[in-house]
Amino acid sequence: MCRHPAPTSRVDPDPSAIRPIRGPTAGHYGARVLTHARSLARSVWHLPAPPDARPAGRIDYAFVGVVAVMGLVEATVLRPDLASRWLSLAGFLLWLPTLLVRRTRPLLTVTVFAAVVVASLVVSWVTDGAPPGDLNTAVVGLLIPYCLARWASGRDAVTGLLLFFAVASTSLVFQDLPAADRIGGTAVIVAAVALGAAVRSRSMLRTRQLDDVRRGERERLARDLHDTVAHHLTAIAITAQAGLAVADREPGAARDALRRIDEEASRTLAETRTVLRVLRTEDAPPERPLTDLLGLASDGPGPAVSVVIDAGLEDLSPTVAAALQRIAQEAVANARRHARDATLVQVRVTRQHDGVELVVTDDGQGSTGSGEGFGIVGMTERAALLGGSLEAGSSAPLAGWRVRAHLPLEEAR
Repeated sequence: MCRHPAPTSRVDPDPSAIRPIRGPTAGHYGARVLTHARSLARSVWHLPAPPDARPAGRIDYAFVGVVAVMGLVEATVLRPDLASRWLSLAGFLLWLPTLLVRRTRPLLTVTVFAAVVVASLVVSWVTDGAPPGDLNTAVVGLLIPYCLARWASGRDAVTGLLLFFAVASTSLVFQDLPAADRIGGTAVIVAAVALGAAVRSRSMLRTRQLDDVRRGERERLARDLHDTVAHHLTAIAITAQAGLAVADREPGAARDALRRIDEEASRTLAETRTVLRVLRTEDAPPERPLTDLLGLASDGPGPAVSVVIDAGLEDLSPTVAAALQRIAQEAVANARRHARDATLVQVRVTRQHDGVELVVTDDGQGSTGSGEGFGIVGMTERAALLGGSLEAGSSAPLAGWRVRAHLPLEEAR
């Protein structure tokens, strides 16, 4: 006989006890958007001014001079029917020189521009004259919103752009212009601001990348130096133990041990000087720098590489030798990667009276890159950290590329 389980009774839940699951409401989304907007506005407001703003140079002075002459010719010869042309020309020549400080003091530029525009409108209103028309040459005024977005601090950029938009909109309203021209003028100003912000963001990104490259190069060099110092300290410890073991029986051997300890300690002190303010990573240095440098020689694929190291460089400090190997390795890699139609890369290390010099050249017909990569930055940083210098470039148009590094020997002693 089959037995079936007794049926269980089903109890329906109380509808009043069921609570509906509520998703995010429009108020929640609105609060989140408002929070993000406040955070963005706060970050923009506290944005520092870029550190690479350069003062006006000869090109800037020439540019302002040429534009001033163009405005004068336009107002006197090309557009004699321009409304209140002398007032327009005077105002234009008043604010134009402030473009010389558009990178270092952009807020001053927009303040003078706004003051001149407002003063021109007030003068025309008091004298019952027509509002001054705009010179076509005054299109250079678009540099003002661009430079505010590109060079000003966040506080100055917001203040200056609000002031510029207020003055520009007032000028557009007072002038008898079609609606399409007003819309087009506003769009051009917005485009200038967007371009300045985009260039600024790209510059900030590249600055961070360069800082990362420099930091990484410092860390790799620190590891090289750390391992070199550790080698010297190990030699000192072993020599001291040997000297202690024979001090009672062989005083002469103990003196020799002390002499070797003094030599190793001097080398260690010289190496330690370069370790200051750099950090250590796990990137190991080459164990045999000069031997590894000779290993760069090859017959292909790609351009052949020849390596020549002058005699008498066997006593180089491991730190300097490792730096030479690193720089040569990067320079050869760049030549293989970027030299156009290159067939030969030559590497030569020579001793100079005050140091050692590394020269890497190729016979290519120029470079396929922009010359703005981070390889040169890393090589330059490594040479500078050892008290040396590095130059990279082409000696003539369509000529091969050359990297020359000079490292002082006294830093390795």
